[in-house]
Amino acid sequence: MSSIPPTHEPAPARRWMPTRNVLALAAVSFLTDASSEIIAPLLPLFLVGTLGATVSMVGVIEGSAEAVASLLKLASGWWSDRVSRRKPLIVAGYTIASLVRPLVAIAQSATQVLAIRLVDRVGKGIRGAPRDALLAASTPPEFRGRAFGFHRAADHAGAVVGPLIALACLQWLGMPVRHVFWVAAIPGALAVLVAIAFVREQHDPAVTPAGRPAVTPTNARTSPAIPASALPRSFWITMLPILVFTLGNSTDAFLLLRASQLGVPTALIPLVWVLLHLVKSASSTPAGALSDRVGRRPLIVAGWGLYAAVYAGFSRATDPWHAWALFGVYGVVFGLTEGTEKALVADLVPAARRGTAFGWYQATVGVAALPASIVFGVVWDRYGSPAAFGMGAVLAVVAAVIMSLVALTPAEA
Repeated sequence: MSSIPPTHEPAPARRWMPTRNVLALAAVSFLTDASSEIIAPLLPLFLVGTLGATVSMVGVIEGSAEAVASLLKLASGWWSDRVSRRKPLIVAGYTIASLVRPLVAIAQSATQVLAIRLVDRVGKGIRGAPRDALLAASTPPEFRGRAFGFHRAADHAGAVVGPLIALACLQWLGMPVRHVFWVAAIPGALAVLVAIAFVREQHDPAVTPAGRPAVTPTNARTSPAIPASALPRSFWITMLPILVFTLGNSTDAFLLLRASQLGVPTALIPLVWVLLHLVKSASSTPAGALSDRVGRRPLIVAGWGLYAAVYAGFSRATDPWHAWALFGVYGVVFGLTEGTEKALVADLVPAARRGTAFGWYQATVGVAALPASIVFGVVWDRYGSPAAFGMGAVLAVVAAVIMSLVALTPAEA
């Protein structure tokens, strides 16, 4: 029975407002992605055109970098649960990446780029899971999808600004590509300063500083401390379709190479990247809010189905305008799935183990990215880009079918 007398008016629905941490972490991600994306759209062409790397080598570099990052996300997520502190790892991760990222400007070989990218991704690996756990702790459960979507929107907005900065440096200022890479140091340094000054520790009220569920009169005898390894079965089952999808989700560097192959001029490649991230940013918050209302599964399945359609389109594309159109639709895929998947992870796992859960989630995605990118590059080199994109489309369809069938059981906080 309700404790509210029937004569009272029902409480008005709460309106969502981003908390201090959500705003601060969004700003940090905006600046970091602006820094990263000054380099990202130019890097595949720099590797292939300037340093003489093969398409397969591009896949090795990007896949290896993401795999290293993901393994570290697992370790840092577990550690942040153990010590119940997220901020030090977040700040350390952003600092490492911001220091090393611009050094691509002095690379003389693909091997040196690989080393720089690995260290850059070490920083990403250290910060990723603790940051997502802090976002979840800083947001009421009913607004979780919207908060993660808002964060992803800010991240992608930075990815809009970064390529525009690169384009301005190349076209208006006449900078060589290597000089453009140095410009990435500026927003990276600002991101670290914002993280230090404005991000605050935030503990879920149901969790003690030691990372264990709080003991209350109702759970003192029935809810012992949850061991670090005890993540719910529903979480592990959900990792299966995510793994399958990721095996077909190779680095987006291949999409840029495909756009160039279709005839998009090198000078306009940053604008293709801008279009992609503009759509990502515009769609992430509304899609996250929709997942709060209709559930996570429908958006993830729809997003993966759309991904399959986009990759099938890239496999059959013949003209430059096809690349522009497909990049625009591809951005919707991220809007539907990125924030929604993270909100789903937070839904499935108790608050005391979210750092570990986000670590496993991001490790699954990142480790699978290595074989995904390597195999995609090898298939492209041997059989052509249509075969490689067709392979990715098939795996996305299989993952969507599996996701539509698995049982999703939200955890009790």
